[in-house]
Amino acid sequence: MKQIKIKGGNILSGDINISGAKNSAVALIPASLLSDEEVRIDNIPNISDIDALNEILEYLGASVKRDGSLMIIDSHNIKNKKIPESISKKLRASYYFMSALLGKYKRVEMYFPGGCSIGTRPIDQTLKTFRALGATVIEDGNKYTITADKLVGTTIQLDMPSVGATVNTLLVAVRAEGETILKNAAKEPEIVSVATFLNQMGAKIVGAGTSEIRIEGVDYLGSCFTEVIPDRIEAGTYLIAGALIGKDLTIRNMIPEHISSLTSKLKEMGCKLKIGKDYITISKSDNLTPVKIKTLGYPGFPTDLQQPITTLLTQVNGTSILEETIYENRFQNVPYLNQMGSNIEIKERTIKIKGPTKLVGATVEATDLRAGACLVLAGLVAEGETTVTEIKHVLRGYENIIEKLQNVGAKIELEEI
Repeated sequence: MKQIKIKGGNILSGDINISGAKNSAVALIPASLLSDEEVRIDNIPNISDIDALNEILEYLGASVKRDGSLMIIDSHNIKNKKIPESISKKLRASYYFMSALLGKYKRVEMYFPGGCSIGTRPIDQTLKTFRALGATVIEDGNKYTITADKLVGTTIQLDMPSVGATVNTLLVAVRAEGETILKNAAKEPEIVSVATFLNQMGAKIVGAGTSEIRIEGVDYLGSCFTEVIPDRIEAGTYLIAGALIGKDLTIRNMIPEHISSLTSKLKEMGCKLKIGKDYITISKSDNLTPVKIKTLGYPGFPTDLQQPITTLLTQVNGTSILEETIYENRFQNVPYLNQMGSNIEIKERTIKIKGPTKLVGATVEATDLRAGACLVLAGLVAEGETTVTEIKHVLRGYENIIEKLQNVGAKIELEEI
């Protein structure tokens, strides 16, 4: 097991380079199975979620080579066999294999995906898509067997703009007969990156990044090269760190437009930002003012930055309100922040943060990926030493987080226990 220790109060200054987006890479890798040739994906982050996907690829018989951030995948000899629970439960994104294998072979058998415990996170919208395209879904406990004589394009209306269901629809419909029209689709940049990747293979997808996507099914997908987009959530997390305890901290290799919902809130609070083409520079500001934040699908405020920004809201002058609309169990970080000295009240899907409060180091637990990021940020600004346990969750989604923070002045160490 691993934990981290942080000695708080050290100013962060210098440059942090952003890695490839976790939420993009974990969709692109399963999508590679749809190709009948070799594909190359560069800017893959070195995180444990990628290792878990790599395990599934190799289990199915794909040839996988990794050279730094480059992954070369040849899946034309894979065997479509049941994916066991022991590997499917390691991450939520394992269910992208469900749609890729169904699209390619018209049959898939696997167990319910894993991931962070931040809510029920059902896959009903994905299963709705499968059934609409002509598949039969048999549920046996948490095992799914999905088959189709053929998949036929149709019009599908999602009940909500789910990122997972949108990606899964792209992956299965791209090998269906005829045209699929997906309405109320998610608009996240990661959706655009998946559609671009598939189009580079030879797919015919238009409208990605809008609420309506049209997918014309094709019989064959070939080789291609793509790069993972910069991780907007990682960039946002370090930007919040700069607002907490930075001095000319520059976040580089990013796309500022992808986190405009965050930067607009930071400006509203009184943070001073210098925004360039592919970087943002930020310093700690005094006398920040409270804000109201409501998580929404892109381009709204991302749920994945809700927990990290909570730490910053403990340091503003006044009461901030934060409403979580995506996941019902995403306040597991709050009791630990309160243990460190914050004043946060939870009422159903909303929290009220009264500030400013002095944070003091403590031993806290990363209950999930973004809760862990929140507590790392709290440790950076807290007085004394903070120990964050269950850090495996953070290592799932932030490449080289220890080294990146050390390089800009943080006193942070990873320990084996």
